[in-house]
Amino acid sequence: MKKLLLAASMLTALALPAHADVVLGGQSWSFNGVDNLTLSATVPGGNQPQNIQCIICGDNQPQQSPTFGYTNFNNNGGTNSILEFSTNVSGGGNPGSNTIGLPYDGSFLRAYLVSVGDPSLAFTVGIDLNDNNTPQTLNSFYMLNFTTKTVLAAYTTPTPLPNQNNGTGFPDYTLTGFDIQIGTDVHAGDQIMFFANMSNLSDGPDSFFLTPAAVPGPIVGAGLPGLFSMFGAGGMLWLNRRRKKRNLTTA
Repeated sequence: MKKLLLAASMLTALALPAHADVVLGGQSWSFNGVDNLTLSATVPGGNQPQNIQCIICGDNQPQQSPTFGYTNFNNNGGTNSILEFSTNVSGGGNPGSNTIGLPYDGSFLRAYLVSVGDPSLAFTVGIDLNDNNTPQTLNSFYMLNFTTKTVLAAYTTPTPLPNQNNGTGFPDYTLTGFDIQIGTDVHAGDQIMFFANMSNLSDGPDSFFLTPAAVPGPIVGAGLPGLFSMFGAGGMLWLNRRRKKRNLTTA
């Protein structure tokens, strides 16, 4: 009887999926209570160069707040794929393909969201596409806790994205399911970063913008930079947003 029970327990163990990490930037990131992101063909409100902060962009953003850093991977039309981390470098930094940049301080992001009328801290990410009428593919997008090396939110279903508003100015799609409230997965002082993986790029810069729940008007004056400085130096497929453990192995 004991042998039968042991054999049954071994079979059960083999049937259970093994927990797996994802390797991004040469580091392993663990999945623990991950939020699945939802991708929709919803055009976010606002105009990206004027009032939505870039986090990963293929070109310079002249109206970006000088205190809100971002990645500028300098796509002039010759790039056919990207593996890019966000980086908190004012004026735009370029850590390099699949290379970890400087994370955002969680308190910095929370202060920004509150300052623009998003006290829920449940923002979205707008995706702006530029193509030659051939759909480009979003392979994955992650929000990461750099401090604990964990995945906070993930979209991992490769999806072709036909453009809806070709050219720079307004995003074409929305990723929802982000939040950075202090809780189980995010602690005070934790550092946050983002990662984007796209392929089949066919034209100029594609970009990812952090969009507050309430989009503000154009950023002017010193109020927002001053607030940032106080806190130092994110047809279509819908996925249900739910907290669960994920078993993923690819970026």
